[in-house]
Amino acid sequence: MLLGSERLLASNRLKGLNVGILANPASVGRDYRHIVDRLAGATDFKLAAIFGPQHGFNSDLQDNMIETPHATDPKRGIPIFSLYSETREPTREMFDLIDVLVIDLQDVGARIYTFIYTMANCLLAAAKTGTPVIVCDRPNPIGGVQIEGPMLEPGYESFVGQFPIPMRHGMTVAELAKFFNEHFGIGAPLEIVTMEGWSRADYFDETDLPWIMPSPNMPTLDTAIVYPGTVLFEGTMVSEGRGTTRPFELIGAPYLDAEALAIRMNAHKLDGVYFRPAVFEPTFQKHTKTPCGGCQLHVTARETFAPVIAGAALIRECVGLAPDQFQWRAGPYEYEHDKMPIDILAGSPQLREQVEAQVPVAEIAASWTQGVADFEALRAPYLLY
Repeated sequence: MLLGSERLLASNRLKGLNVGILANPASVGRDYRHIVDRLAGATDFKLAAIFGPQHGFNSDLQDNMIETPHATDPKRGIPIFSLYSETREPTREMFDLIDVLVIDLQDVGARIYTFIYTMANCLLAAAKTGTPVIVCDRPNPIGGVQIEGPMLEPGYESFVGQFPIPMRHGMTVAELAKFFNEHFGIGAPLEIVTMEGWSRADYFDETDLPWIMPSPNMPTLDTAIVYPGTVLFEGTMVSEGRGTTRPFELIGAPYLDAEALAIRMNAHKLDGVYFRPAVFEPTFQKHTKTPCGGCQLHVTARETFAPVIAGAALIRECVGLAPDQFQWRAGPYEYEHDKMPIDILAGSPQLREQVEAQVPVAEIAASWTQGVADFEALRAPYLLY
């Protein structure tokens, strides 16, 4: 297959221009060469500025609300502008350095992954300045077929959810750019460079591309497959496995009985997943150096696995197993001070209220059905594959 960036570089679209690039370490091709190296090595245009999303251009900062300073590329002497700093949106002064902004970011298919909102913020800035934006498409690593989870409701917008879409959206980064720009009326001068050879049902390991961590706690495709559900644990004081070698696959807390939790979870007979009892000790973040009982999610059939309902069911059973010890995480979360982190992540208070009331898992899943169906119709005109 051919990435959008590979197709762009094979054209003469950038000839004679001062180019800006929004990228991070995962912005590589099949040959492992980074997009910045390829742009900097060109002779018919000039790389004038680099922009980095959350975690930094080098993806070296671990957690939320740890901002990255602006810098200068030591090898090339050009500015690196952080879009997770005092500004989330490129300024006019930044755009004055470039004639066109190229975006080449690897998304992971979940609403709360912030790179798609950095892209949206670039489109917002471009609409004000008239700067052309070229989005180079990349695969959705967990496929473009399944859609799942609660919709973001008005009033719960944040940097982990700027638009009303479900938790698992089933779109590529370029499809989302087109959707944001047209449906939500951003109106930037946007160009899309599509991939060749990608099909909607393809997972990342069905391409010939190397997996490069798009963020510090997204080490493998296995992580990305469970992430749309287990990321909800960021809204709790139960560990989501940060500080282990299996973030988002290991879930637990010091007060949880691993065997009991696994029994409760496997009793749901959720498609395509087995919950194995596990005890782990995070090296940082929640419950540092404290043994946590819980489970590891083992996905046995990813085509039928529903990560969001698995994550919601896990939270429900953590509450049911230890109601006096379970705690929701207190704010702030992604600079939102007035709303509970779990409500920001889920997109409304509904999931928290369902979990607290121990609503049956099937009923929780059914509550998302209409929103998912509406979104599926809404996204259809913007699909490129």
